[in-house]
Amino acid sequence: MDEDYAEAAVNYVDKQQQPNNWINLQFYYLFSNNGKRNIGEAPAILDSNLVEFSRLQIERYLRSKGYLKVKVVDTINIKKKRAELVFTAVEGPMFKIRSFKDSIYDKKVQALYRANRASFSHVKPGGRFDTDSLAFDRDEFYLVMKRNGYFDFYRQYINFNSDTTFNHAVVDVTMIIDNPIGKATHPVYRINNTLITITNSAGRTPGKEDTLQVDSQYRFVDFSHRFRPRTVTDYIFQKKGDIYNVDKQTLTTSRLSELNVFRNVPNPTYQKLPDSTNRLNTKLDIVPIKQMSDRVEGEFLFNAGQYGYNLGNTFTKRDLFKQAAILQIKVNYSVLFDNASNLGNPNGIENQDFRIGANLVYPRLITPFNLPVLGRYGIPHTTFSSNYQWFYQKSLVTRESFINSITYDFAETDRKLHSITPIDIEFSRGVIDPRAQQLLLKNGLYAYSYLIGRTIFTSGSQYTFQYNAIELNSYRNFIYFRGSVDVGGNTLYLLTSALNTHKDTLGERTLFGRAFAQYAKGEVDVRIYRSLGGERQFIFRLNAGAGDPYGNSNQLIFEKDFYAGGANDMRAWLPRTLGPGQFNRATFYGPPGVPNFPSKGDSLRTRLKYLDQFGEVKVIANAEFRYKIADNFFGSKLKGAFFVDAGNVWRLHPQPGQPNVEFRFNNLLNSSAMDIGTGLRFDLAFFVFRLDAALKFKDPQFNGSQQWVLIDHFNELFHTGPFKSAYRTANSGDTYNFMQLNFGIGMPF
Repeated sequence: MDEDYAEAAVNYVDKQQQPNNWINLQFYYLFSNNGKRNIGEAPAILDSNLVEFSRLQIERYLRSKGYLKVKVVDTINIKKKRAELVFTAVEGPMFKIRSFKDSIYDKKVQALYRANRASFSHVKPGGRFDTDSLAFDRDEFYLVMKRNGYFDFYRQYINFNSDTTFNHAVVDVTMIIDNPIGKATHPVYRINNTLITITNSAGRTPGKEDTLQVDSQYRFVDFSHRFRPRTVTDYIFQKKGDIYNVDKQTLTTSRLSELNVFRNVPNPTYQKLPDSTNRLNTKLDIVPIKQMSDRVEGEFLFNAGQYGYNLGNTFTKRDLFKQAAILQIKVNYSVLFDNASNLGNPNGIENQDFRIGANLVYPRLITPFNLPVLGRYGIPHTTFSSNYQWFYQKSLVTRESFINSITYDFAETDRKLHSITPIDIEFSRGVIDPRAQQLLLKNGLYAYSYLIGRTIFTSGSQYTFQYNAIELNSYRNFIYFRGSVDVGGNTLYLLTSALNTHKDTLGERTLFGRAFAQYAKGEVDVRIYRSLGGERQFIFRLNAGAGDPYGNSNQLIFEKDFYAGGANDMRAWLPRTLGPGQFNRATFYGPPGVPNFPSKGDSLRTRLKYLDQFGEVKVIANAEFRYKIADNFFGSKLKGAFFVDAGNVWRLHPQPGQPNVEFRFNNLLNSSAMDIGTGLRFDLAFFVFRLDAALKFKDPQFNGSQQWVLIDHFNELFHTGPFKSAYRTANSGDTYNFMQLNFGIGMPF
């Protein structure tokens, strides 16, 4: 027998007669309380009636696959109160199709069938006689009919006559399509008028409604008083006079749902006109979502004495200006504490990041040009965005930035998504602590002072392309791609060069007395998803990017730099604590009291901590295996993951006094970090809560074989030994932590 069919036949054994998943069974024994709260799977009990039922199911399945003479026998072997079920199939000959023909009484339907059959049919002479293939053909041609105006067509009109010659194991198949009773043909229907009714958010129709006869097709009735007709009519794809098409019906429902202002958008209903014109009146009943909503998100990071959290809140106001426009106000606050090194201030804040922004999103492209409604593959959006960010690093710098932009999002196909930001104006300002500024200048760190303390602005454009985002929540085999380009300052450079504006002390041209940034930055995110059966999945991800300041700039804007670490890339490192390259803080700043470093003591290293590990180049690779542990774990689906992360950030050019921090292909492996870890995902359907534990495996701040820290110092994983003591001495009291715990909402990628 075909091995694929043998494996599939096992699925027809009743679930109550299949072996338990060992982990799920242990959860059941551990958490169940007299059957009142069953977690995991109850033990499968042998039932002879279900065994017989399973035998018949397997027999029916194999007959549907062409083994019409198959006989299945079951055997039960019992040993130590455990039963083994063995199903033995004597399949006999596999029946094949000798001939196939159709018998269709309606000549137009016959022509439609014969024109489309090659595009969907698997039933061919010489092929296996498979009733599943016959059912597939029936369903596919049913949809063909529904796409071509045959509103009244049903699957029951399609039947198959199979003439079986048992002695020769062949079958003659005839497909028959009957006409409606009392009719010589199947009627083709066309769309007539459309009635749109919008209730209030409770689904009711009280009070006085807004009623408008839009045109010869649409009549618009709105009990919510929140929408203009165009909000809905732009995304109704069945126009008056068109033949009925079930795909356009589904498309209408999908696009109206994607507007994110309607709670319930059922399929349109149709009513035949009481005449002989074969026309359909359409009725669309819609229930809007409540106008306001609020969502809170957060994650927590912990690594020995270093810990922090990130909290976010999104407030949403819908239906602005009666055009389904959505206003979103997002607030995010993150803070990092370093209890390990701040002995004088046990809960001292190392850095804080506060962001607030407003997005006004229109469900159409708002441009000076008369563009068509690009809604076939998704709702297009125009987003007006304004954001403010305040960043504070203890005893070093306070930075503020303002970003204002206009962005257009639209779908070329259901898999190809484009995002274009033609206008992006950014202004940033840094104020360095006076004592920190003295230390920076005293130690020759002019680049750091210039990077974090300057006031600068730029005007640029951005473009992002995504492929296969539609598949991200599936378990199929696919490749996901996201690429972005960010270019700024070119127009300003041409303008200031033409006007010959003043140059500052660094030789950079200014506009309105301020220097502006000129740069190009690109980033790609490529992921390969492979299904391993069921809810098991392997993902490989490569995230790489590079930024290059040029023309009027010799450094990127601080906010444009890359950094590594955190819950979504190098999970064994806190954010901003990895790289660039083989950067070693102990070597660069030196331990206090060492004669070779008279001016680079622990004050400056403490001030720059969590801030100076950035780069213009980033390469991160992740490999993750995901699997299901239990279907029911305290109301959630429990999943697990094993992962490996590798990569780093690098400077684009060599830096004075910092060896091996620049990106070089011949030093890529030696200067890359690596971690390994495992995690749990609690899937609550509407969101995923995540806990990951990652271990540093290879640390590029060391040299040679000393980089393999987990192998060489595994015995110091949970306690302090010579390695951790030496590190603490060389790094001004900082502790070396092998493990990083990450709590978060959503998947890492």
